[in-house]
Amino acid sequence: MSKIEREKGVVEKMIRLYVRHKLGLSELPEEYIALIEYAHRRLDGCKFGEKKTACKRCPIHCYRPDMRDRIREIMRWAGPRMIIYDPIAAIQHLIRR
Repeated sequence: MSKIEREKGVVEKMIRLYVRHKLGLSELPEEYIALIEYAHRRLDGCKFGEKKTACKRCPIHCYRPDMRDRIREIMRWAGPRMIIYDPIAAIQHLIRR
């Protein structure tokens, strides 16, 4: 599996975790489906491809400011909780950064 595909999986897991546990919803609202699709498109178009760093450390901000704020909020909440809900994915993500 490529680095980009793994990143897509991690972003989607974090968004789903946020929606399920922070918002208490069992179904993904349309706005979060759109956010997942947006993140996937951004990753597909990443200039650095397989050599990409964590988006947080990237010199190029390819997310629109409003989307960057939304994804940052989700990752700040979901990131630390990934170790509880999906420890394997969390550890792999930390190692591969």
